[in-house]
Amino acid sequence: MIRVLIADDHAIVRGGLKQLFELMGDIVVAGEAANGAEVLEMVQQREFDLLLVDLTMPGLSGVNLISRVRTQNEKLPILVLSMHNELQVAKRVLQAGAAGYVTKGSMQEILINAVRRVAAGGRFVDPTIAEQIMFEKPVNGERSPLDRLSGRELHILRLLAMGRGVNEIATDLFISNKTVSTHKARLMQKMNFQSNAELVRYAADHGLVE
Repeated sequence: MIRVLIADDHAIVRGGLKQLFELMGDIVVAGEAANGAEVLEMVQQREFDLLLVDLTMPGLSGVNLISRVRTQNEKLPILVLSMHNELQVAKRVLQAGAAGYVTKGSMQEILINAVRRVAAGGRFVDPTIAEQIMFEKPVNGERSPLDRLSGRELHILRLLAMGRGVNEIATDLFISNKTVSTHKARLMQKMNFQSNAELVRYAADHGLVE
């Protein structure tokens, strides 16, 4: 039996996944978390065969959460289930220690296959992401602009694109307003954004937000 810890801040998503897994017979939801703090607490206190985690949750999340989980429990397989279908986002979380990446737009069969494979110690990349990797062609050896960003800067970019203000982000991430403003200034410079509108447009065009 595969014991899964589901981490997603939307109760409807967690409920839907739980119903889906109950139909499989070999997968059971052994825990649920709505934010990064709950994930770390449950991973420390209980045994799971797989962490199925969303990228964007209140507080600690994304690459930073994956890195923390990996530090706390290096053997726990991590499968990301995200709305983001952008290649650079998938690359970043896989580099941080996740063993698999599936988009929320995938068929149920793909998710079930990913859960089983990653829980067994394998790796899995959503077919839409794998196709992007296969046909990715660097231009004159140049990297994607997103590769210039740190994990925290990429996370803040997504939050800004979702309409979150500096104060809201500071509260969610448990950091100061000044720190958020510094990260914002750096990412704006690295990405050559001249305005918030340009940031939002880029994020939408590259699948970083719904």
